[in-house]
Formats: sequence, structure tokens, C-alpha cells
Amino acid sequence: MNTAAAPSDTHHASWIENGQARRALWRAPGGGTAPRRIEVVDDTLNADAAFRLANAGACMLWRGDFHNAVQLLQALARRVDARRGRKRHGAEPVAQAEAFNLYRMAQSQRARLLNSVLIELDAGFGIGLRRAPDVRQACTEALAAAGEPMLLPLRALQGIVGAHEWRRKGVAVEGLEHPIHVHYGVFSPLRGEYLDLLRQAPLPATDLAFDIGTGSGVIAALLAARGVRRIVATDLDPRALACARENFQRQGLTGRIELQDTDLFPEGLSPLIVCNPPWLPARPTLPQEQAIYDPDSRMLLGFLDGLRGHLRAGGEGWLILSDLAEHLGLRAPGFLAGAIAAAGLQVLGRLDIRPRHRKAADPDDPLYAARRAEVTSLWRLVPLQ
Repeated sequence: MNTAAAPSDTHHASWIENGQARRALWRAPGGGTAPRRIEVVDDTLNADAAFRLANAGACMLWRGDFHNAVQLLQALARRVDARRGRKRHGAEPVAQAEAFNLYRMAQSQRARLLNSVLIELDAGFGIGLRRAPDVRQACTEALAAAGEPMLLPLRALQGIVGAHEWRRKGVAVEGLEHPIHVHYGVFSPLRGEYLDLLRQAPLPATDLAFDIGTGSGVIAALLAARGVRRIVATDLDPRALACARENFQRQGLTGRIELQDTDLFPEGLSPLIVCNPPWLPARPTLPQEQAIYDPDSRMLLGFLDGLRGHLRAGGEGWLILSDLAEHLGLRAPGFLAGAIAAAGLQVLGRLDIRPRHRKAADPDDPLYAARRAEVTSLWRLVPLQ
């Protein structure tokens, strides 16, 4: 094995291989500094030795058979999860807020250990290993072309390839003629309860709607399918804007939906303004988490505070939000009601739905109590009279 010297900067990783100094661009979800210790390893490394290296803070640059690297990563995951299971067994019950913090810490620790197995890609996203798959298209979609070799965790590469497959196949959505194709780093509508609410709520008008934070564009597409003639969809994330634009084209809606690169509201007034902000007031650590975590409830409060000034007379704002944050102790029970009132709004009506995903029915999930109690709601908001 060969150990790296400290990296020359936060964007490149350096290591010693066959007595020679090597250097490559560092790419990983969430960014972060390049690893300071890299061991060059191959098929002779067993899972127990890899587990010890990972726990010692080392990263392992794989030079063996690609399929063997995948098997090693699976073996590492089993060891990490077995250790976490032993720690949970017999542990005293804790408050939900503490359970959430422990859960995020455990997830972060698990990610750190599993991200220790590294793969090198050449400047064209090729992998020079035996039995390596062709990941060039998947990486082109997810990563900006760098023009030089790069290192990234094998686990991150698997996520990129998985996202490419979802993007290629698409997600079927009830009420839409064509699937929604989701780009890497954009929230997928796989969990569709909130879309059920959107299909059920009575439309206050059909001439115009604003979709705030459109993401994949699924809400705007559903509003169009329900008969709204013109929609303005906004977002700030370049990935989301590209994803939504592609989906509007696939659905044949480019003439009815205007896409704007803007924060929250477009200019003007609308009789219907819809927003499905991230549901948990915490800080994301990965690009994929940006649709889940809303630091300090910035988007939620921004939508509520600006809604009154963008609603046409007689119009409604639809806020789609889960109460999971309240059950996790991340928001006080009266937080949302207080924020609605403080924004000069009142509730005209509310539609609720229970979760259908498997974690809500899994007693072994560390957040099971909160997930079981969760309700997702569509709040119909109007200016306070």
C-alpha cells in the first residue's frame, strides 16, 4: 500500500503510487476537502482490513477488478450497519429531536466510512479497471467536464449511475401523459402523496398559476393537466431549471409554462400560487438533500411573507407541507399557524393525507414514531380579512 502526502489544495487529491507523486481533481457529493490519506489498494485487500482503514480515516484508491470493489463496498456496508445495530440494541428511548440528531450523525458517519473507497476517472469519465462499466454518459449528466483525471467515492459513482437510470426511465405520475424524468441532484416525485392532494384541491381559477420552486416541474405539469392555461414556474437551481425545461418539452407544455430563474415569486399577481418547500428546517449536506432540508425555514417563511403581495383578489396560495418537523421536535407545534397569521393570511381549507412509504410502517426505523404520526397537508391560504 502507498500513502498520500497532504493534498496541495482543497480541490485536488494527492497520493504516492509506485514511488511517484500523483494528483487528481477531487469530486464528491457536497464538496468538502480532499482526503489527506489515500492508500492504493487492489483485490488483495479484504473487508476487515478495509473496515479498519476506513475507521482510521484513510481512503482507499481501488486498482483491482471493478466488480470486486463493488463487493468490498457491500461488505463494508454490512459491517457499518452491524455496528450501528449493536449500538441501538438496548439503548434507552430518547426524545424525537435527539433521535433525529442521532440519526443524522449516524448517517453522516456511515457516509464517511462508505465514501472511503475511491475510483479514478480519466478526463473523459472513463474507468481504467477490469470489468468497469461505461459511466461516461451518467457522469456527463451529473458532473461538469473537468478536462483532467479525477477521484470520487465509488458510492457517489453508484448514485450518479442510479440517477442516470431514473432519468432515462422516468417516473410515472398519475394524471400526466408522459413520465417525469429527474436529473441528478433534483428531487424525484417517487413519494407521491403530496401530488394526490394537488389533484384533489378545487382550483380557484384556470387562467394563471405560479409554481414556486418548481424542481422537476411535476407540480406545474399537473396544474396544466388540470386545465390551468398559463403557468409561471420558478427556481434558482440550474439543475432544476434544466430538468423542468426538459420535462415541459416532453409533456408538450413549453407554450403554456414559462420557466424563470428567480428566487421565489415572479413579477405580477396570480389567482393561484403553489409552493412545496423542503419540509425539515435543517441544513443539507448533499445536493440531493436540498429538496428535503430548508435551513431556518427560509423558503417556507419567504413564501408565506410574500404570498399576500402576489395574490390576485379572490386568489389562493397552496402550501404543501408535511408536519414531520413538528413530530421530530424541529418546529414547535404552533409554529406554522403563527407564521401564517404573522404573514397576514388565514386558512380557507386544508386537505390531509397519510404517508404510504415503507419507512412509515417499519418499527426498526430510528424515526418510526415520527414517521407513523406524519400528515402531509395542502393548506389553502388567503389574505386575512
